[in-house]
Amino acid sequence: MAESKKRPSAGGERSKKRYRSDGTSIWAKRSIDGPGVWVTCVKGKEKPTVGELYDLFEKLAAALWPDTNTQTIGGNESGDEVDEDLDLEEQIEKEKAAMNAPRKTRRFANCQTNTPCLVFISCKPPIDPVKLVIKYVHDVAESGAVQTRYTQRLTPIINTVTANTTEIKSISQRALKQFTADEPERKYRYKIELRFRNHNTLTRKEVVDTVVQCVPEGWTVDLENPEACILIEVFKGIAGLSVVTGYYENQRFNVMEIAKAKGVEDKFKEGEGRMSKAARV
Repeated sequence: MAESKKRPSAGGERSKKRYRSDGTSIWAKRSIDGPGVWVTCVKGKEKPTVGELYDLFEKLAAALWPDTNTQTIGGNESGDEVDEDLDLEEQIEKEKAAMNAPRKTRRFANCQTNTPCLVFISCKPPIDPVKLVIKYVHDVAESGAVQTRYTQRLTPIINTVTANTTEIKSISQRALKQFTADEPERKYRYKIELRFRNHNTLTRKEVVDTVVQCVPEGWTVDLENPEACILIEVFKGIAGLSVVTGYYENQRFNVMEIAKAKGVEDKFKEGEGRMSKAARV
């Protein structure tokens, strides 16, 4: 009798497709998601960095988008209204529900990176992470004073996608279209700034070649004095991108280096990491 050959089980094939290239389940939500800001910080100070970024970003957003954080999700705003038609038990349940309900929509959220010296803060619409970062960078460049203690470099991205050439091409087209919206005919000298973190699937050449295909006609590469920089961050199985100006003029958006170049001394006391109440006003 001829020896029967074992056929590979369909279940085995399916199991191979249950994980992304970075090892995370395809059914699980990515920990890094949406538009946001990559932030490098002092080693071991990731948690206080998140706290000071919440304070900073809320302050900046209040100035740039003043009417976006007033929507209540549940309960009454004052918390004093009582329905006299309800009995005591019903009133207690209603008060508990009001206490547990979030009072306002959250504009920013910390996404776990589980990586030393690296934080990602996602932004909810209509927050534009590029405008947010540039506002802070310009503020520090003008005053020479930082409003954070542990935050170093800030890199905005317009969105996150799966780290493959198809998705990277798509987000590159979107970012460049958004960047050129006001001056579509202007020709820029540009440079691609690419960072890989915990990723070994794509090569640098593959990513750069993919992005170059999307660059508008007439743009020229300038590695020494670019007018526009295409910032690309690839972290594990995801990628993010934005296009900015003034990147190298502003110390590659490292606010510590900007302040140092201004010659302003660090006025934080030991143990401080959050903005003071006076700074938030």
